[in-house]
Amino acid sequence: MVRRVAVVGAGVSGLAATKCCLEEGLEPTCFEQSENVGGLWYYTDQAEEGRASIYRTVFTNSCKEMMCYSDFPFPDDHPNYMHNARLQHYICKYAEHFDLLRHIRFKTLVTKVKKRPDFSVTGQWEVVTRRDGKEETAVFDAVMVCSGHHVYPNLPLAQFPGIHKFKGCYFHSREYKEPEKFRGKKVLVIGLGNSGCDIAVELSTVASQVYLSSRSGSWVMSRVWDNGYPWDMLVITRFRTWLGNILPRAISDWLYVRGMNRFFKHENFGLMPLDRTSRKEPVFNDDLPSRIACGVVVMKPNVKEFRETSVLFQDGTVQDDVDVVVFATGYSYSYPFMEDDSIIKCRDNQVTLYKGILPPRLEKPTIAVIGLVQSLGPIIPTADLQCRWAVKVFQGRWLGKCWVKGYFLTTLQTDYISYMDELASAIGVKPNMLKLLLTDPQLALKVVFGPCSPYQFRLVGPGKWSGARKAILTQWDRTLQ
Repeated sequence: MVRRVAVVGAGVSGLAATKCCLEEGLEPTCFEQSENVGGLWYYTDQAEEGRASIYRTVFTNSCKEMMCYSDFPFPDDHPNYMHNARLQHYICKYAEHFDLLRHIRFKTLVTKVKKRPDFSVTGQWEVVTRRDGKEETAVFDAVMVCSGHHVYPNLPLAQFPGIHKFKGCYFHSREYKEPEKFRGKKVLVIGLGNSGCDIAVELSTVASQVYLSSRSGSWVMSRVWDNGYPWDMLVITRFRTWLGNILPRAISDWLYVRGMNRFFKHENFGLMPLDRTSRKEPVFNDDLPSRIACGVVVMKPNVKEFRETSVLFQDGTVQDDVDVVVFATGYSYSYPFMEDDSIIKCRDNQVTLYKGILPPRLEKPTIAVIGLVQSLGPIIPTADLQCRWAVKVFQGRWLGKCWVKGYFLTTLQTDYISYMDELASAIGVKPNMLKLLLTDPQLALKVVFGPCSPYQFRLVGPGKWSGARKAILTQWDRTLQ
């Protein structure tokens, strides 16, 4: 019988895990190595070892109605997209509201998680922690790994010949905090992800020139869509997902590319993805196309070679007098506290997990990895639902033969609504559309044709929230406000 649960990390996933355990009558202990909740969103002026790090001007890519915890909406007066400080404030309020802080041990680092000798019978884990130089060991019935995946920088210097000859300064984007020290410099940013684009745009306001190098291109989307509404409230709907599933692939791909090119033609801006129909997560940046149009950001292909003060690109062009290189080359998945690294196996930066949560081939399913799924959807409600599912599995209420036959996601691109519905169905919290249409047609229409906001997963079943219906019916009012 699972009772004591260790939660690793007090970010958005760790807080959801702690709350879910409490709701199911379990005893969570959450270990957080910093002095505050928030994880990735807890900004510090210096990048800290073993912790996620963000730059000062990070804003959310999902709007407030789509990215909130499913039973804790943002205040009405908050903007649709938020600066990291405001999101951090919301996360703190969530922890206070549900009385989670007393279950968190701050400034405590998890150094080791290992199976107990009798694991095949008990499913128990030994968790070793360190605080103020002192080590402590405790036994837990289950573990929820909520340590995130923006911690260990991927810096593939071996792929960039000559980098060690380069006389300028180079560093990974996790070290970047603000632009002022780069005033008047020529800066090359490598990597066309969200961080790379944000940093390139921000540096273009102070640098003499910014070059943005991309190996394979990317779709670039604006947060602001048709009629000025948030992109995700228009795009992430059950109706659109259903339409995408029934249309022939060729038509679906054509519509996808057409939609991505609706505001500007990516080809003309040097941004077109090599695989045009790839559904990989797009970049969200409202300013990049105008920065390219103004010439202050220049798009470049992949780097072929670094020289002492210049850079040779794959198309044969050479850029002289480069002062700074920022490697926005992403992060590696790593769980250094796992004594047996085959439990959460990382190979070629991929992790294979049942339903994107449970490590395979364990005698007892008593460890869950939360928040690793990548989809065109917000992480907070995803992590929240993953936690609700995982806790049910710990208690033995749902899994059965599915565990043996089940499918495994390899990190971890998936369709947001399909994935959420699958978890929700398993634990009895997915709304029944036909029943809803017959009993509450007004709500049914909002659920099917409107945004698939997190409140939908609190309408019925375990963890039902009495405010969910009203939250769905008033979500556009809060958006406009």
